[in-house]
Amino acid sequence: MSTLEDISALLQKGRAKEIKEAVQKAIAEGIGAQSILEDGLMAGMNIIGGKFKRNEVYVPEVLIAARAMNAGLEPLKPLLVAAGVKATGVVVIGTVKGDLHDIGKNLVKMMMEGKGLEVHDIGVDASGEKFVAAVKEFNANVVACSALLTTTMTEMKGIVEALKAAGLRDKVTVMVGGAPITDAFCKSIGADIYTADAASASEAAIGAVQKSA
Repeated sequence: MSTLEDISALLQKGRAKEIKEAVQKAIAEGIGAQSILEDGLMAGMNIIGGKFKRNEVYVPEVLIAARAMNAGLEPLKPLLVAAGVKATGVVVIGTVKGDLHDIGKNLVKMMMEGKGLEVHDIGVDASGEKFVAAVKEFNANVVACSALLTTTMTEMKGIVEALKAAGLRDKVTVMVGGAPITDAFCKSIGADIYTADAASASEAAIGAVQKSA
């Protein structure tokens, strides 16, 4: 097994300590930082994402894999910065105002980071104004909103309207998700993309970024 295949396998098993050592070994072997990221870490996370989508693994396994990915990124980040490797796109993610649920949001964030996206999490109970401020601050091209309650899902329309009022609506792709959300609801509030799970959300975000590039 090559070092990159080893990194991918360790990530899938959630072996945080071992993956850090494997990444350091790959660096010592002269493997490029981008290759370690894409062919090692991201390759493993993509496999986990696919399994999660097919219900072959569940939330705990994804969280453990994401933790391993973060451990692997630690020695890699300075090299990626030095090599000028930029994230494929910038996402602002948050749970809407009045809603304090964050497990789904956190899963989506991890999956998106696993795809090489730069993700800025503005937390829970996030207003339209907070989303707008974050889009401006980070020059985001994707906004991802989560709601787990029927009583808070209507806040998503307010976020779309806030982006319009700030003149940012045409610059960002608005993604929505959460237990009560449907594709019909997504369309009715003027958002762009609805996905049913974290793996699909990360794939849709990559698709949206590539389309706007």
